[in-house]
Amino acid sequence: MPGLDSLRDKVAVVTGAAKGQGAAEVELLHSLGATVVAADVLPTQHLVDRLGPGVVSHALDVADASSWADLAARLDAEHGRVDVLVNNAGVFEAKPLEEWSPADTRRVLDVNLVGAILGIQVLVPLMPEGSSIVNISSTAGLRGYGAALPYSASKFGLRGVSRSAAQALARRGIRVNCVCPGSVDTDMHDPTRLDPARIPIPRPGRPLEVATVVAFLASDASSYCTGADFVVDGGLNA
Repeated sequence: MPGLDSLRDKVAVVTGAAKGQGAAEVELLHSLGATVVAADVLPTQHLVDRLGPGVVSHALDVADASSWADLAARLDAEHGRVDVLVNNAGVFEAKPLEEWSPADTRRVLDVNLVGAILGIQVLVPLMPEGSSIVNISSTAGLRGYGAALPYSASKFGLRGVSRSAAQALARRGIRVNCVCPGSVDTDMHDPTRLDPARIPIPRPGRPLEVATVVAFLASDASSYCTGADFVVDGGLNA
């Protein structure tokens, strides 16, 4: 039976890799034997220094098509392929509806939604049959989030991108799935604002718990999963 060991010698790209959930994904995929490109607009060299060979740092602005093209050229030259793409990059901001400017809204949509679409478009030509794309949405993409309308819209949209791409890429043998974390203990979300009484598992999630689901979806262990949402929220939406 295929398992997580199928990630050995795979080439994986993780966006938003500099810290938090993205860094946990890089570390876990690397520990399972993958070569991991830690891509972020923020520096990621610290991951190379800490984890050693098998992790590559790359500066990437996910909202910039030319930045994706530069990454694709490097991947093609150095590896000739990409087996796993984890669209993890995201920005979050909460404020009253009337305070969102058009520029603020575009920034959230460009990073959280357009960035993932660009990544899929640019890297798919390098992805062989059996490859996997994992998009990181949110429980804010499962229900409304009045304090962060553009963020919620971007995460709903990413679920649609995942399902549509799963249909479009099935003929190539490429799977596309979506992970929807709840409140996770990272810099992006303040876990102290969470009321544990609302969650059947009464605590914030840990980055590694999300990364473990990502690794499952990236591996051949999930070979019959595509176009699906995988919720990691401690039962918040049960």
